[in-house]
Amino acid sequence: MSHDRMAAHELIHRWWVNYDEGRLEVLAGLLTEDCHTSCRTELGTHPFEAFIQADCRGRDAAMAWMRQHRRESPYPLRHQAANVHVVAERDEELDLLSYLFVTQLLELRPSTLSSGLVSWTLRQTDDGYRVREQHVVLDSITSAPFHEVAYVADREDAW
Repeated sequence: MSHDRMAAHELIHRWWVNYDEGRLEVLAGLLTEDCHTSCRTELGTHPFEAFIQADCRGRDAAMAWMRQHRRESPYPLRHQAANVHVVAERDEELDLLSYLFVTQLLELRPSTLSSGLVSWTLRQTDDGYRVREQHVVLDSITSAPFHEVAYVADREDAW
């Protein structure tokens, strides 16, 4: 099966615009029934980890968490997906990785709220791609030289 990478990118961008605007019915239509979504920080120790953390299996659970999380999040809120790229292709699925940059407005100016990585697995259906997996890992550590950051320094693929 041939994959349409532009359609995959389109889905990711459509996802974040509709999330920010609170159009959750659109997001429900972009999830597979058996989806798995999660959100956390890389170490799981952020002061707001309880608000950030999620591990949802199935569309209903994912939408219940998303509904509550979006309700308690600021508006305007702007999620920017950047450096979206394909990391693996299978018959009916496509794995992608992207950066996430999130802003809110403070004192009438955009202000950084968060950043992180998002891994996606999209499943090709008769109606286009749908999200089977979405895993968000938000940044919460202070930047330092790569080799000094225990979270990544021991990765085999780093050097």
